[in-house]
Amino acid sequence: MPHQLDALRQHSLVVADTGDLEAIKRYRPQDATTNPSLILKAFELPSYQALINEELATLQAESSHPQPAHAVDRLAVAMGSEITKVIPGRVSTEVAARLSFDTQASIRKAHELVELYERRGVTRDRILIKLASTWEGIRAAEVLEKEGIQCNLTLLFSDAQAQACFDAGVFLVSPFVGRVSDWYKQATGRDFAPDEDPGVQFVRGVCQRARQGGYETIVMGASFRTVDQVLALAGCPRLTISPTLLEQLAKRQGEVKPGRSMGHGGGPRPVALTESQFRWGHNQDAMANDKLAEGIRGFAEDQDRLEALIARRLTTQHS
Repeated sequence: MPHQLDALRQHSLVVADTGDLEAIKRYRPQDATTNPSLILKAFELPSYQALINEELATLQAESSHPQPAHAVDRLAVAMGSEITKVIPGRVSTEVAARLSFDTQASIRKAHELVELYERRGVTRDRILIKLASTWEGIRAAEVLEKEGIQCNLTLLFSDAQAQACFDAGVFLVSPFVGRVSDWYKQATGRDFAPDEDPGVQFVRGVCQRARQGGYETIVMGASFRTVDQVLALAGCPRLTISPTLLEQLAKRQGEVKPGRSMGHGGGPRPVALTESQFRWGHNQDAMANDKLAEGIRGFAEDQDRLEALIARRLTTQHS
């Protein structure tokens, strides 16, 4: 009997939710996703220290006063470039969370990231630009997609966010499972069986919306807390999974069956949401409001911590 990780691959494309190169090599995912929190963890890994030192030394040679925010971009791209050497697919690289409500700044930052990758010989078909699923982030993605820069819309918690992403023609969306479940567990004080899990049900609903409308946008379940949540979403086009859960799946034997039906194509597409309809629809979902704001704040705080670490490293290397 196959291990559940191999069995899961028969139904969903597996993506590694990590920046750890050793974990990526071990579990052989198609793609890899990163964010400021994951890069912050990777920043302390021994396997990355030579790369970090080399990149910071190059920055100091280029400028007497390198900016920590630019250094974060350079390191994210350096790490992402290394990841592309060990996966066959794409790596997602995130636009700074502090730009989540600025469409034009997000577009400029995406262009900068693509240029940094191209300088390293990594073409745009190997990367996804990751943006928060705010109205402004979705509008930035719409522009970038038309330029041939494909995007991963993250921190997605509401039907309004999902529909606006489909309307914009984005390449991929990452609806969150665990954070949705966390909110409902705290609100209700109860645990949920996998099929009743609010996070699982939310992602299934996003898959249904995508298939029924015939949208080409790929749905990738994200932010898993348990193996049971992962297995309940077998059949979702892509699943991005942490190394801890990948290891559990790789050790467990058993059959993996696709989850409940996630919809069929052929239904009429709804009229594209206006900005006011999007904001009202999202506003009506208390969980989505809380989790989007919390997620943006959390990524911004990790970005700040990463910039502070880099500033100290730059000072140490300079002295």
